[in-house]
Amino acid sequence: MTSPKIKILAISGSTRSNSSNFKILKYVSNCLQPDFEVEIFEDLENLPHFNPDLDTENPPKEISVFRSKITNVDGVIICTPEYVFSLPGSLKNALEWCVSTTIFSNKNTGLITASASGEMGHEQLLLVMKTLEAKFNDNTQLLIQGVRGKVNAEGEIVSEQTANALQNFAKNFKNQFL
Repeated sequence: MTSPKIKILAISGSTRSNSSNFKILKYVSNCLQPDFEVEIFEDLENLPHFNPDLDTENPPKEISVFRSKITNVDGVIICTPEYVFSLPGSLKNALEWCVSTTIFSNKNTGLITASASGEMGHEQLLLVMKTLEAKFNDNTQLLIQGVRGKVNAEGEIVSEQTANALQNFAKNFKNQFL
């Protein structure tokens, strides 16, 4: 009998189709095989704008589905670009819908910022996820600068240093579950 796979929800902070962040999530997903089952969430642009008045008893259906996806997995990986020295609004919006819940509390989480610079966006991602009580450490977070030159159009990681960093990230993320 085989043991059940560890379920992971991967969230791309980019709404661009076939973005570098999506390609990185695909790469990391492959690194986590065969023990992990990874679903990449691609519906950030369909989540309604955060409204605290709607957050309590009857949140919008899309938010209930999103929260349920997070609740029903063993861990979450977020890979995001930095927009104007910050998190993309669509990702920040999604995370704001989680503030009134405990769905990230002590949930094994991996955090990747992959952008041109990314330093400030990465700092903000770490702060937001710390506020949500997500469980991550220095080994399960990664900043990839100059991402466009490190991932080609086919989704291949063309930088050996970046490929090694992503493989180490995946290994460290796996170790959270052992």
